[in-house]
Amino acid sequence: MANEEGKVVVLTGASRGIGLAIAHMLLSSPSSHKLVVMSRTHEALDQLHYQYPSQVEVLAGDLSNASLKLNEKAVELALSRWGRLDALIVNHGTLQPVKRIANVDLAEWEAGFGANVGSAVALIQAAIPPLRKSNGRILLTSSGAAVSGYVGWGCYGAGKAVLNHLALTLTAEEPDITTISIRPGVVDTEMQREIREVHAEAMSEKDREKFAGLKRDGGLLKAEQPGGVIARLAVQGDVGGLKGKFLSWNDEGLAEWQEE
Repeated sequence: MANEEGKVVVLTGASRGIGLAIAHMLLSSPSSHKLVVMSRTHEALDQLHYQYPSQVEVLAGDLSNASLKLNEKAVELALSRWGRLDALIVNHGTLQPVKRIANVDLAEWEAGFGANVGSAVALIQAAIPPLRKSNGRILLTSSGAAVSGYVGWGCYGAGKAVLNHLALTLTAEEPDITTISIRPGVVDTEMQREIREVHAEAMSEKDREKFAGLKRDGGLLKAEQPGGVIARLAVQGDVGGLKGKFLSWNDEGLAEWQEE
């Protein structure tokens, strides 16, 4: 990564997988970026704080629980600690409920949307004022499920499609902020393990074989591949031409932000 000026970033879903890869990429940069890292449990993030004590603040809790006001606390923490906010990376989410539309309880969809959409909107709302000041960036981790149908994935895919449209809306409403939605591909993460081992029976035979085969045949991406692209997009280069777009991590239009 180029020696860009150190930035202040709020990162959700930072305890594992793509989020953890993003965190390490930013924290190990020569620019010594500063992060407020978020996940459900504090313990999962402690190692990052121990490894980069002057660069990391930890905030733990369930983002979908509005009463905790984690959205406001995250932004306040960045501002009180480092005086600015340059980027927000929305990387958290849940696959639940994995059920066919005919069988799902509406309350399960409401919970899924609360986790994947409502909490993202709340965090973005809190971040908008300081991001306006810094001409900052919002990166949304999306999914191919936003534009493809999978048996049992209706809630997850619809939620990711909402995030894609949110990038378009924010581009229209907040011209001083660059919002981009990124499809990270099929990555070797805990969510993929759950797809194969926990949710397989709720999926179609075709989809079960697809995901099992990717693992079996070494077709899964390493978290560092899309994670590196998302990290660089948050802090590096001129991203003005990418405003509002939904792009795959390996899109040729992102060559500048891919592996150097």
